[in-house]
Amino acid sequence: MPDQIDLQLAQRLIDEHSTLPGAMLPILHAIQEQFSYVPAEVVPLIADSLNFSRAEVAGVLSYYHFFRQQAPAKHVLQICRAEACQSMGSEALAAHARALLDSSSADVTLEPVYCLGQCGCAPAILLDEQLYGRVTAERLAELINRRTS
Repeated sequence: MPDQIDLQLAQRLIDEHSTLPGAMLPILHAIQEQFSYVPAEVVPLIADSLNFSRAEVAGVLSYYHFFRQQAPAKHVLQICRAEACQSMGSEALAAHARALLDSSSADVTLEPVYCLGQCGCAPAILLDEQLYGRVTAERLAELINRRTS
């Protein structure tokens, strides 16, 4: 059974950010920072507080790749999919990561990210918020094994 979300804490975060310009994005960032994702049960709170429909909040959530709508695994691997990283093999690296993770018991969520600001060190990844550049398939396997064992 998933962890219970503290809706009072979520409402406090919403209230703290609701007066900011373009408040929905700061609220979503704060919620995700607190809970590691934006739980579905928080969407009505956001909608009510900002006078938006639930569909509008859900639309913003689905538009921005950064926001998670499910709790991530213990480890989060983000592989850059921007042009510089693509030109240096990030798509093949992502395929390799999927194969590695499918054949292991590692508790890792694989996510795309669209620019880590490391274009000169492509392909780049974030593993548990640690940035790595010039990542090869071998280096990726080493990083995942070291982090998850």
